[in-house]
Amino acid sequence: VPQGLPMDASKKVDLKIIIIGALGVGKTSLLHQYVHKTFYEDYRTTLGASILTKVLAVDSTPLKLQIWDTGGQERFRSMVSTFYKGSDGCMLAFDVTDRESFEALDNWRDDFLDKVIPREQDFPMVVLGNKIDLSDRQVPKETASAWCKEKDIPYFEVSAKNNINVAEAFETLAKQALTTYKGIFESYLTDSIKLTPNDKPKQSCC
Repeated sequence: VPQGLPMDASKKVDLKIIIIGALGVGKTSLLHQYVHKTFYEDYRTTLGASILTKVLAVDSTPLKLQIWDTGGQERFRSMVSTFYKGSDGCMLAFDVTDRESFEALDNWRDDFLDKVIPREQDFPMVVLGNKIDLSDRQVPKETASAWCKEKDIPYFEVSAKNNINVAEAFETLAKQALTTYKGIFESYLTDSIKLTPNDKPKQSCC
């Protein structure tokens, strides 16, 4: 086997993660909590997208996550979908105190999968139910879990304010994205270094 085929662990892998979901579910706060360990309570709407970077190691592979925070306003939807391209992982966020933001998940997910090429059924994705620190909950945990289970997406109940489960959610997605990335990388290598197949039927001599 030629040397240097497996991924070089000393090489940092850059992964693009995008967070999408309805307006006001706390996407920016979740990102700031994860990257800066602070609760960012700023109610200005994200216009288009902004990018935060986080470096971490997953299974001894150094990763650089480029996390794209997107605006949830309906009028930005077509602009936001231009940022989907090249994503390695997707976070779908909703607010457990806002039923509509949960019901919008289907649309956000479909829109994302339609725009990501090649369309992969098992695209790395996690769902975050944010604001579990608030008492006026409208979406029961069971309802959200059932939706995620049906789609085979990990579900995290999180609080950007109290920093509950935020890092776990991001790290789970990073792990999934890395596994998929490695799989694509390795199949690309195998395709480009096709050895002569040994399974050709041997010509039998009469």
